Amino acid sequence: MQSKELEALIRAGLPDAEVMVKGDGDHFEAIVISKQFENCNMVKQHQLVYGTLGDRMGGEIHALALHTHTPEQWRNQRRIQ
Repeated sequence: MQSKELEALIRAGLPDAEVMVKGDGDHFEAIVISKQFENCNMVKQHQLVYGTLGDRMGGEIHALALHTHTPEQWRNQRRIQ
């Protein structure tokens, strides 16, 4: 699996999301920003993303470092940096 494929899978399941993925084919890091994360704790946010990947987790995707944010959280984080 390539980074662009992973991005496409996440976007297909979370159409409003801004998705940035980097990785080497087995191990990936993704930043996902979506309004769907509002009023969800981090566990629920991650579950929403994992749900877009189905059985690829543990198969084609061996490791995924996942960072999820609402649009407001992302804006606030970017101001701090």
